[in-house]
Amino acid sequence: MELKLLAGAALQGLQGAKAAGTAGALGGTAGAAGGSAANFTSALDKALKSVSEAQDSAATLQRQFQMGVESVSLEDTMIAMQKAQIGFQAAMSVRNRLVAAYSDIMNMQV
Repeated sequence: MELKLLAGAALQGLQGAKAAGTAGALGGTAGAAGGSAANFTSALDKALKSVSEAQDSAATLQRQFQMGVESVSLEDTMIAMQKAQIGFQAAMSVRNRLVAAYSDIMNMQV
């Protein structure tokens, strides 16, 4: 749930930056930046969905292990949980860098 809020906030920030760029602040380069922004947005969306799927998978394995399902081992559960945690930490790092870059751009004097 928290990751979905993160993804939504990041995508809204990117769309706002794209709208500001196409408003004429960049002049003739806004059209070229729009294509790369769409690629970046889709890549970011894909990465966040991958992290969300890893978290869902880890939660499912955790529930199955707690319920005593024979086919689910503790090792598999712990590995899935660690993968999900690493992916989430990477997503948070990217979000923090995006927010810092956005803040730097907004603080620039024109």
